[in-house]
Amino acid sequence: MATPVIMVHGAFCGGWTFDTFRQPFEAAGHVVQTPDLIGHGDGASVAGRSMVDYAKQIAALCEACDEPPILIGHSMGGLVAQMAAARAPVSRLILLAPSPPWGVTGSSLEEAASAVSLYALGPYWLQAVAPDFGVVESYTLDRLPRDERKALYAKMTAESGRALWETLNWFMDPFMTTGASPVGVPTLAIAGGKDVIHPPATVRQTAARLGGSCEVFPTMSHWLPGEPGWEAVAEACLDFIGHEGRVAA
Repeated sequence: MATPVIMVHGAFCGGWTFDTFRQPFEAAGHVVQTPDLIGHGDGASVAGRSMVDYAKQIAALCEACDEPPILIGHSMGGLVAQMAAARAPVSRLILLAPSPPWGVTGSSLEEAASAVSLYALGPYWLQAVAPDFGVVESYTLDRLPRDERKALYAKMTAESGRALWETLNWFMDPFMTTGASPVGVPTLAIAGGKDVIHPPATVRQTAARLGGSCEVFPTMSHWLPGEPGWEAVAEACLDFIGHEGRVAA
């Protein structure tokens, strides 16, 4: 039996993020888990949830596996994966357009704008923050047809304002909640060349912080598990894991 795989979704999303992306891994013999983070799809409120809550949840799943799993995280889920890997044994760490850890400065104006724009909501760190279709359409799902953007947006749920604050405003967090460092396992970060949420320069810094490598897909944007070209991303992951087989187009 191949090493188990746990895939961690990003902000406002759920395990459904990986409905298609998981298939090549399962075809290669992996048992794949795609959990919903606390408050995403289970009816519980996300208000007040910390990134530490998410990391502990994923770490517990890792510890419950028969062997250290391969941990794959997308966007904010990539940061959750970094934090979980510091709390539980994993065999490999794969980060898809990951949010950077504490101390890694963004490389674009859009990243800086994201860090301050939520303040328009007031003390958003106390709230459950609803997704914004304009932001999702323009920056997250920008390479998908409009009908697919609407369908995915309809699945999205509120996100913890506290988790967003800890992720986007780490420079104001003296507790270093989202701190991360090398965990001693092979680590791969993947970036989309057209991603303005977490551009390649930022993803490279994250990979360097973790002692890992970085691969860039020049024509891709942020939705690496599901936008056109996702098969090549899955193939790169499987190659990194050690499979010789290729992903069917």
